[in-house]
This record gives sequence, structure tokens and C-alpha cells, in this order.
Amino acid sequence: GINTAMGKHSTHMKNFWRGGELFVWMTASGVAISLLMVAGMLALIMFNGLGQFWPHALQEVTLHSQETVIGQLVGEETIPHSMTAETQSGQRRFRYRVGNRDQFGSEYRWIKEAEIASITAPEDLAFVERREWGPAFGRISLIADGTSATYADESDWPSIVTRVDRANQLRRRIEHVEREEIGSINYRIEKARLARQALVLKGAADPATADADRRLVDDIAALEREYLSKTDALAHLQNEVGQDAVRLTLSTGRSVRLSVDQILAVSRPNAMNGLEKTMAYVRNLWLFVSSEPREANTEGGIFPAIFGTVLMVFLMTLAVMPFGVMAAVYLREYARQGPLVRLVRIAVNNLAGVPSIVFGVFGLAFFVYALGGTIDQLLFPESLPNPTFGTGGILWASLTLALLTVPVVIVATEEGLSAVPRDFREGSVGLGATKFETIRHVILPCALPGILTGLILAMARAAGEVAPLMLTGVVKLAPALPLDKYLPFLHLDRKFMHLGFHIYDVGFQSPNVEAAKPMVYMTTLILILVVVLLNLTAVMLRNRLRKRFATSAV
Repeated sequence: GINTAMGKHSTHMKNFWRGGELFVWMTASGVAISLLMVAGMLALIMFNGLGQFWPHALQEVTLHSQETVIGQLVGEETIPHSMTAETQSGQRRFRYRVGNRDQFGSEYRWIKEAEIASITAPEDLAFVERREWGPAFGRISLIADGTSATYADESDWPSIVTRVDRANQLRRRIEHVEREEIGSINYRIEKARLARQALVLKGAADPATADADRRLVDDIAALEREYLSKTDALAHLQNEVGQDAVRLTLSTGRSVRLSVDQILAVSRPNAMNGLEKTMAYVRNLWLFVSSEPREANTEGGIFPAIFGTVLMVFLMTLAVMPFGVMAAVYLREYARQGPLVRLVRIAVNNLAGVPSIVFGVFGLAFFVYALGGTIDQLLFPESLPNPTFGTGGILWASLTLALLTVPVVIVATEEGLSAVPRDFREGSVGLGATKFETIRHVILPCALPGILTGLILAMARAAGEVAPLMLTGVVKLAPALPLDKYLPFLHLDRKFMHLGFHIYDVGFQSPNVEAAKPMVYMTTLILILVVVLLNLTAVMLRNRLRKRFATSAV
């Protein structure tokens, strides 16, 4: 009986292993664990990133030493090795963001629970968002208007908000004058200067050249007079915006003067209701997405980085698709299969495994120094020794990433071409079409879904690469976007910002690491969203093509 039972058990185990049920459970568990890891990562990024825009309450903490601390509670923990007979679970301490980095030297402070006498949340505590030195917390106690001064009470709060809004409007006007009006004058002066330099390089001494040079000199003189008038108007605006100021009483009792033109926004989080906090949250989130960075990229927005990332991916796509598809078509449709073609395929596959920094070094040497330097000598000699294309720029960064991703496009395109049924080729040729016409009108349309699969993989990899960009054009801060109103509108020679490099810069090069952590998480979330949106666009296009060419085996 025992032998019979053991035999049945052995047979059951053999059937179990042969059926593959364990393998099914293992693969399903692997998928589930992977999805949980991805969901957990996204939840962590969203929690730490999106939370920074909510107007958190300000607390006024009074210590037993009679010291007062004003700040936002941002964390708490148990002090290591602090277990005593009275506190067997350990003593706790709280982490507050106290702001006023220019006054206190540090923006964060730890406070032990045993040191706290009381915690309150008065409604008159103000959150002041500044252009420099981060936020400031305290009580606005004085309004200064030119030479007059009045103490502020509750009824004066709307006046303070109005003054700050007016100062922001004047600041936007100042930025418009600096960037648009004065910037346009500087651009025209530089163009005229380069035109004069080009005349000098020609070496012609005829009257026409002299007359052209004289006109350029007159134009430069007129532009310089216009420049002086704009600088006078700019000085008037700067004087006007610097008249108003507020006095902020800190937790130490000391009062500091804050010029209103250095204040971006003021609020009283403890006095705000749910709707007001929600509106403030939406406003802060929009400013983060649409404005420029400041304070060594630890404050402000990331719009230049978003723009630079998307533009670079589009330029890379325009460069990699034609060459990748043509190479794949030649290898699959035209080349005679033999040792040489097999060697090329091996080289392409190995190229996909080359470290990205190697592509960056190649891009710097070939695109920037060799190709860019030659272009400068041939087309922009008047600008030398200042380089135009002979330095890092968004064009060279895009071409470098195109080289990085071209193996992916070639392999995916070849797979798509091989999946087109042989009957399609034979039918097209049988109807009198040439090989080129068959490839153009039959094979390529049917293989487009596979080609777009390669494009999706290429965009996903290119959007996250950082190492090659550091050598070929990305910078910490680019005040001028590659796209503007001046001909040729799209300036491919300009340096640009990138979300991936922005994450590296803020996370590892920031002078204020603690304040930069939420910025790192939020920039990471935006980068993920950009990649997802770009991929979704390509996936939707691929799905439409699959429905159109439903007979394809792709």
C-alpha cells in the first residue's frame, strides 16, 4: 500500500512538472512583481513631487528655552539609540522647513520633541515666495511706500497682495523690455557688426563696398541711440518697481526689509480654505511647468528643459528615421545575403551595445569640432574666433542621439519588412510593378507598424540619455530657447536644457540639496510623462496603420 501511494505521488508530480503549471505561476508572479515595482516607483515619485505645490500649514513652535520657531513640518523620526526608561520606544524629533536661508544659514532644522513647549498655527503667519534665497516665513508687520510707512493690520493684507501683484506686472514689463526690445536691438547691432566684418574679409576697396560699410555704420549708430533710450526707460521701470517694500518679522523677533519686486507671491496658508488651497496648488503646478528655473535650478519652473527635450527628440527622429529605414531596406531587399551582409548585421547589433558616452565623445570630435568647425570657416568666417556651429548645440546633440538609436530602428525595420507576406511581393511584381515600386507602394506601407515600433524604442531611449548630451550641447541654464522670432526662427546652433540633465544637476550639483529633493522628483515625473506622451502618439499612429493594413502579418 505504501509503494502504491508513493507511485501515485510520483506520477502526480511528473504530470505536474510536465503540465507546466509551476512555470505559468512563476511567469505570472514575475509580471505581477514587475507591475507592482513600476506602480510603487510612480507612486513614490508622485507623492514626493506633487506634494511640494500644496500650501502646507505654518506652525509656530515655542521651545522650553523660550525660543520661537516658525516653519512647515516636513518630517519626523525616532532618534537612534534614544530609548530610556521613560521613553521605551525612543525619543522623537521633528524636521521643520524654517526658510529665511539668508538669515539663518540653513533652510531646515531638527527639533526634539522634548524641547517643545507648545505648537500653534496662527492665521497671521505669512509665506513669502522670493526670487532669491528661497521662501521666507514670518509676520508682515510694516508696509513701506517710498518714504511713508504704516503698520499693517488685518485690513491691510489685500493691499499687500495688490502691491505684490503690481510689482510682478512691472517685473514682467521689465523682462519684456530686456529680452524683446533691448534684445532685438542687440541682435540687429550684432548682425550689422558681422556684416561689416564680412566686408572687411572680402578685402574689396570699391565705392560700393565703402558705401555699404558707411550705411552699416549709420545703422549701428541709430541702433545705439535707440538702445540708450530703451535703457533709460528700463531704469525708470526698475526705479518704480523698487519703491514698495514690506517688513517681515521673523521668529527671532528681528525684522527684515523685503523689496516687493523681489517677492513672487505672498499667502497665509493657515487662513486659506480648501478651495483657496486647491487654486493655489493649481497655480503653483502651472508655474512649475510654464516658467523658467531660478536659484541654481532649485526654484522656479522647468519649461526650457521640457521644450529642449521635446525638440531634441523630434530632431533626432527626423534624422534617424530616413537613414535607419534606408539601411534596413537595403540589407533586407537589395543586398545579396552573404558574409559581408552578416558582418554588417553583427556590427549593427554590437553598435547597440556601445556605451552612450562613447557616442558623446564621437559626436564632440566629429560633429562639433570637425563638421561644425568646417561650417564656421565656410559659412560664418566673420564670426570667428567665436564659434557658431563649432560648439555644442541642439543639432549636434540630436545627430549624436540619432547615431545612438539607429541600430534599434534598423533591427525593428528589418523585422517589419520580413513580416510582410511573400505573396504581396510576388503579386506586385506579377502585376508589372518594378522592385522599387513594390517596396514603395506595397512593402513599406505594410511594414510601417514595425518601423514605428523601432521609432518608439528609439524615442524612449533618446529622451532619457544624458551622458552624450553633456558633451554635445546641453547646459545647466539656457536663457534663450532654440526657437524665437528671428530668422531662421529655429536656431540649431544654440545650446539647450534637457530634463535628464536637469535631474542630474539639481540632484547632485545643487548648493541646497534638501530643498532640491522635491524638484528632482517632480522633474523625473515630468520626464516620464513626456516620454509616455511621445510614445502614446507613436502607438496611436501605429495602431491606425495596423488597422489599415490588417492583412499584414506585422
